Amino acid sequence: RKKMELLLLLIICQCTINSVKTHSVSKPNIVLLMADDLGIGDLGCYGNRTLRTPNIDRLAEEGVTLTQHIAASPLCTPSRAAFLTGRYPIRSGMAAFSRVGVFLFSASSGGLPSEEKTFSKLMKEKGYATALIGKWHLGMNCESSNDFCHHPHSHGFDYFYGLPVTNFRDCKPGQGSVFLKGVQKALVIPIQITGIALVSLAIVQYLGLIKVPFQALGYFLLIITIPLGVLIFFFYHFRHLNCFLMRDHQIIQQPLSYENLTQRLTKEAMQFIGRNIDAPFLLVLSYLHVHTALYASENFKGKSQHGLYGDAVEEMDWSVGQVLDVLEKHNLSDKTLVYFTSDQGAHVEEISSAGEVHGGYNGIYKGGKSTNWEGGIRVPGLLRWPGVVQAGVYIDEPTSNMDIFPTVVKLADAQLPSDRIIDGHDLLPLLQGKVTRSKHEFLFHYCNAYLNAVRWHPGDSESVWKVFFFTPNFSPVDSNGCYDSHVCFCHGGFITRHDPPLLFDLSRDPEEKVPLTPETESRFYEILRVIHQAVDNHTRSLHAVPNQLSWDNLLWKPWLQLCCSSLFQSCYCDYESGGSPLEVHLG
Repeated sequence: RKKMELLLLLIICQCTINSVKTHSVSKPNIVLLMADDLGIGDLGCYGNRTLRTPNIDRLAEEGVTLTQHIAASPLCTPSRAAFLTGRYPIRSGMAAFSRVGVFLFSASSGGLPSEEKTFSKLMKEKGYATALIGKWHLGMNCESSNDFCHHPHSHGFDYFYGLPVTNFRDCKPGQGSVFLKGVQKALVIPIQITGIALVSLAIVQYLGLIKVPFQALGYFLLIITIPLGVLIFFFYHFRHLNCFLMRDHQIIQQPLSYENLTQRLTKEAMQFIGRNIDAPFLLVLSYLHVHTALYASENFKGKSQHGLYGDAVEEMDWSVGQVLDVLEKHNLSDKTLVYFTSDQGAHVEEISSAGEVHGGYNGIYKGGKSTNWEGGIRVPGLLRWPGVVQAGVYIDEPTSNMDIFPTVVKLADAQLPSDRIIDGHDLLPLLQGKVTRSKHEFLFHYCNAYLNAVRWHPGDSESVWKVFFFTPNFSPVDSNGCYDSHVCFCHGGFITRHDPPLLFDLSRDPEEKVPLTPETESRFYEILRVIHQAVDNHTRSLHAVPNQLSWDNLLWKPWLQLCCSSLFQSCYCDYESGGSPLEVHLG
């Protein structure tokens, strides 16, 4: 009888262990860490020998390093939309047909459509506690200043602490402006035309050739003065109107203060983990580092070998270490999948007014942010989950930031949406070594809403073919970016079209130095034929959707403006330091 009891006890124990293991594998905690404009060459685990990133490197040592991890777009807004939905941004209307490919103002009406299924929505339905801490950049309101139709809460996040738009140079006094040069260029011709028109009217009036009523002149001046006045008001108050910190639906600091900002974001992340140690959680920690304006706290300022940019990278690495430590403290490391990436490559054109390099390093790869050269889209991809994911392994297969969607949705025991195309693929079989080939035979690289390039990784070959239908015109011509315009654009005189397309084999030429020709590649036309067929199939899968980045959706709308006090008080408050907005304003 004792033997039977012992055998029964062993069976019960084994079933319990299996049950726990199955539960932990099927519904782990998920921590997704996203840097902003970080170059793949900025991290030690990707070859950097001068910046200190021990905590991020630890993820590589204890997990998988993806060496061909591709952002779905080389710009913030569309890349983040693709990340959350697992779909090319063109499918959700988050790809622009105009020159501007991201949201610039907190009071724009565009944003990630409510019809889109984010992984946070699906995981919340499965009982996950969900939080987004840091940068959002996917819209806020639609028709009124409090409908919050595009807010993180509307996309499955229980908790939000962060910036509704992004970190601009204009947000930090003394760091210059990303708008000033463009506004000046845009206003030069209208002002010149207006001036010539006024002078001409004055001359013909003086000569008596035409009699212009003074009332008509007054109306003309009023029509010119009002929009100019609004424009001057907006840009004079840009920092207050667009650079602010929110907790859920409430503004808690307007304008944003950079003092100990990374520490505050990190503390929020650690507290969220601490509040949810007994239930599965999803944490997206979306860093402001290393988008300009650059900043670093006193503990990191001046400590790196690469100026303020290096200080910011090393401070972000410290934050990653704090998150990993709190997981360890609560015995959650083995129950948590941790992912680290960047939304796109480094912004190589970022140079401060003092001439200091404020953009990152993309390693051997050409170009950077806003381009589909490898430097713009090949980003860090690190995944750690002790006991489940392989440790210390490098995988050189094409993967995408869209792959996170199906990966975490399946781990949460949620169903992938069956009413739409999901472009990402579950990464877990690749990470566990169960398969050696990526499911991405083709990846389509968009420059805003324009198909710019295609990647093809044939199943029976080690080659990774990449074709470009057009490329940006670098300025100066012999440089590695579009320094004259600060970013590269996607159409008109800003690009050069190629017929036949440029062809590269990234397995032999990852730096994209030498385009192949029919003379140097015998399969040249066959490769182009296959890729053109893939483009046709992909294009047929697209459906017309509202353009969230149209000029109408991009423009500042005063009635959508979030303001914690009033416009007459310059939208000024600081709940982070205590006190009411009025007290702070008067103080």
